[in-house]
Amino acid sequence: MKHKDFDVICIGRAGVDLYGQQVGGRLEDMGSFAKYVGGSPSNTAIGTARLGLKSAMLTRVGDEHMGRFIRETMIREGVDVEQLITDPKRLTALVLLGIQDEESFPLIFYRENCADMALCEEDIDADFIARSEAVLVSGTHLSRPSVAAASHKAMKLARANGARVALDIDYRPNLWNLAGHGDGESRFIADQGVSQHLQNYLADCDLIVGTEEEFHIAGGTQDTLAALAKVREISNAVLVCKRGAMGCKVFETEINGWESGISGPGFKVEVFNVLGAGDAFMAGLLRGWLRNEDWQTTTAYANACGAFAVSRHGCSPAYPSEIELLEFIKKGSEFEALRFDVKLNHLHRTTTRRKKYDRVIAFAIDHRHQFLSWAAEHGRDATAIEQFKKLAWQAASTEAGNDAGFGVLIDDRLGRTALHAATSSGAWVARPIESSGKFPLQFEAENEIVEHLADWPLTQTVKVLCPYRLDDDEETRTHHEQMMLRLNRACQHTGHEWLLEIITARNGGSPEFESVAKIMQRFYDLGVKPDWWKIEPGKDENYWQNVGHVIDLNDPNCQGIIVLGLDGSIESISQSFQYATTQTWVKGFAVGRTLFSKSAQDWLAGSINDAAAITQMRLQYRAMINAWDTACTHNSKRLN
Repeated sequence: MKHKDFDVICIGRAGVDLYGQQVGGRLEDMGSFAKYVGGSPSNTAIGTARLGLKSAMLTRVGDEHMGRFIRETMIREGVDVEQLITDPKRLTALVLLGIQDEESFPLIFYRENCADMALCEEDIDADFIARSEAVLVSGTHLSRPSVAAASHKAMKLARANGARVALDIDYRPNLWNLAGHGDGESRFIADQGVSQHLQNYLADCDLIVGTEEEFHIAGGTQDTLAALAKVREISNAVLVCKRGAMGCKVFETEINGWESGISGPGFKVEVFNVLGAGDAFMAGLLRGWLRNEDWQTTTAYANACGAFAVSRHGCSPAYPSEIELLEFIKKGSEFEALRFDVKLNHLHRTTTRRKKYDRVIAFAIDHRHQFLSWAAEHGRDATAIEQFKKLAWQAASTEAGNDAGFGVLIDDRLGRTALHAATSSGAWVARPIESSGKFPLQFEAENEIVEHLADWPLTQTVKVLCPYRLDDDEETRTHHEQMMLRLNRACQHTGHEWLLEIITARNGGSPEFESVAKIMQRFYDLGVKPDWWKIEPGKDENYWQNVGHVIDLNDPNCQGIIVLGLDGSIESISQSFQYATTQTWVKGFAVGRTLFSKSAQDWLAGSINDAAAITQMRLQYRAMINAWDTACTHNSKRLN
């Protein structure tokens, strides 16, 4: 039997959650909001993709910024968006929500004539449905005739193709016009009309999942066991009833009291945020159900995913990766508030990254004090420096902008225009946070790192050059260690990746290559775990194997190592590449003065024009890229 393209197609709500960032107050009093993908099936699509399932999303989004945000986020998360339809007439749905206290989670739905509620039967492609092992539909998309018809068509097509159908009851009275706009957090209002309507779809399901209140609406009674029994009269589906801290119950056959259900193990965690927990539960449940695992294993996945969700801020961003989930089930946590578990948080952060890189070819133009010195020498000012950095960006992006590994290092102080252009381009962008030319290290925003980084786009990697050496005096070493600890905590808080550049060469001297691995280990011992390392270009295979071994031991989910240039010649750096590419942790290079130094000084002196500077830099950059690719090819053949 041919294996299908997808494990599950999720159908229904797709919106943007604007989550209040202040916890413990009214929505009226919240002053800032974080932006996440939202909507029950969208959350579950992301959750299942993180757990290793091949998931797809079938719905509509608006032809605007929020619709593109949903599409781009899902692509990054590994969700197929082939049938994520762009609606040119309607806006993407929005939800404003917050955490007021342990019992109150205020919500405002902005879903009037929104894109996902325009889904219709014509949007349901039979061939697309036939490519999946299962479809997931939600109760919200049974609440209006058009979307209900679309969902039912998908259910019928799935069953006709031997696929399974899962229903998340997902009952929101507000979305059935049973509660006002100001009562978005309401979870249950009895309504026989809604109950009878839902019951029309239950027979076509293989799995039905809901809270006790959701089974009350599906069964038409507020006696949970009686409601489950009513659903059982209509459907042969497996019924999974979520019971909060008590875990869940799975009913495969008749309902003869709670003991007739299979108990799913619960996890003792602090309930910080209930929003999105059911969607996380569904993701874990589908992970086991679609792989035909036993119910003990399947419900452990589901309850653990729910535990992560209730203990963190946001919905889909809180959901675990497969690695994180299995680690938690195996080892648990000493923290009931999982968001305070440093090890789990690091695992979450590094296994749910926006993007993983196998290649980085970065043009570094973040230098500042060198440029100021050159400009002063030729009677030029900061405006000229910014103009030259725009030329460097033009050269780099024209030469390699279509390369998947294209990247740049650019500063905000003297290269702001180029930085903004790069950030909007999709390139890998790193931006320095250290004050240029200062020893010992100082940050540009010395006493307000988090506040400073709050203004940085999340796509910018925070780069810091730390002039750390083992033979520095204790006061200097301690200063640099504390600075790295502060930056590590700040980036964890803001969600930025960061790059730690170690340069042991000083005052024109040679690097202390033998100490680099020891320095890296020292920082790991302190709890400093950068996403990237940028280190000096050694010409010794043992050097590269030693630094790679340190990462193997301390952070197997690190993004990797980038080779710096130290203003060496292309020939010298190329020789280093021959050794560096023997280490799999080395993902590329970030080279600067080698590529632009002569062009910059000649241009500032007025000896060459813009076009000549661009041409020279393109040639230098291409030579460096070719040297990298040649080394990679040579070592790939040698190692294979």
